[in-house]
Amino acid sequence: MPRTEKDPLGEKVVPDSALYGIQTLRAVENFPISGLRPLPAFVDAVIWIKRSAALVHKKTGRLAAHLADAIVKAADEILGGQHRDQFVVDVYQAGAGTSHNMNCNEVLANRANELLGTARGTYSPVHPNDHVNMAQSTNDVIPTAMRLATLCTLPKLLDAMQGLAESFLAKGRAFDHIIKSGRTHLQDATPIRLGQEFMAYGRTIARHKAKLGEAAEWLRPMNIGGTAVGTGINAEVEYPGLMVTELKAVSGLDLKEAPDRVQLMQSMGDIATFSGAVRAFTLDLNKIANDIRLLASGPRTGLAELFLPAVQPGSSIMPGKVNPSIAEMVNQVCYQVLGLDTTVALAAEAGQLELNVMMPVITHNIVFAMIILANAVQTFDERCVRGIEADEQQCAYWLERSPALVTALAPKIGYAESAKLAKEAIATGLTVKQLVEQKKVLPAKELDEVLNLRAMTELGVPGGKSLPGAG
Repeated sequence: MPRTEKDPLGEKVVPDSALYGIQTLRAVENFPISGLRPLPAFVDAVIWIKRSAALVHKKTGRLAAHLADAIVKAADEILGGQHRDQFVVDVYQAGAGTSHNMNCNEVLANRANELLGTARGTYSPVHPNDHVNMAQSTNDVIPTAMRLATLCTLPKLLDAMQGLAESFLAKGRAFDHIIKSGRTHLQDATPIRLGQEFMAYGRTIARHKAKLGEAAEWLRPMNIGGTAVGTGINAEVEYPGLMVTELKAVSGLDLKEAPDRVQLMQSMGDIATFSGAVRAFTLDLNKIANDIRLLASGPRTGLAELFLPAVQPGSSIMPGKVNPSIAEMVNQVCYQVLGLDTTVALAAEAGQLELNVMMPVITHNIVFAMIILANAVQTFDERCVRGIEADEQQCAYWLERSPALVTALAPKIGYAESAKLAKEAIATGLTVKQLVEQKKVLPAKELDEVLNLRAMTELGVPGGKSLPGAG
């Protein structure tokens, strides 16, 4: 049977099966926007805050022990996986996240009252505002939850990045003997080792992993205890410090008490900084995925220097076609993440005076970005990069025909003469080596030293001598 609940706006009929209450129901009716529910990390983060607050108030004597214990038990049920279907407010909701905060308050209050032997909807002896939300405001709960949700989602992304970096570095070592044509402006350039390309990919990802870890440090100060505008009205002096202690215990995260809760409530700069670090990694990841697709293009009319693992048929009409499907997925995820970061940036700028009311969409976007990015990175690593093989013959084929090899001759015969040779090589179809041998540009022994392909991929002047009189 449905039940009737009251709030300051009047009465509403709430399904008897609902652990949430009238304020949540109003939000569901007001915001039928996307059908998207709060991400699990966001639910967990708010429940951690409510659980911690109950324990703190029990310690200070502000909340009766039996009420606090019931709230904690209800919270533990949720954190253990129960009642997850009760968090029903759309991602796109009223500003600041009041609707989600009240959803959590009502679910915890109703479940705590059930544990104490009273019916749902009575809100006695546990009231969602008076007890579950004691010494809190949406305005300090949600930004604290944003930080917690981001920090607890980050480790999976960092682990995936570590795995991908290690795979690229391992391939770099395996491919170090393979010399190939470099390319700049999508045109032939001086030689490079395939191993050098892959080592650079690995080191790029490792550097971004370190940068993300640094950016996460900005999120560790907790502004819980700021209540309505950051000043801490209705919160006891010891409350913020005790909350950080409890939050550290329940989350396992390294957290700190914020030195200025007003500042953290006004500014979304810390989360924007973190999102910017995610964006920077995403830009490089997308470039790497594109490189892999280019290097594997073919098999007959592209570069064809790499073989990628065949994970699925590539065409519904062309038999035998195999596409770089995993790298293509990475591209699409990167585009989505870049859009999510743009939303975070615009929403982070949209605060006024003591509060930024766009926190729900900021939280959803940064957490969702990390979730899909972590999954994409792990899949890229496991189903593509680890299985990449090199076509050494194709690498040698392109390198031999590259007119850019004349660059090694420039210190010997000058830029202008080298440019003439390059132009002639292209016009005649001869390789640079064939042409310079034909023209007897240098003695055979010196030519071999100058056109030492391995030496061209390392610091130094191939052949060791420059133009007469240059030094």
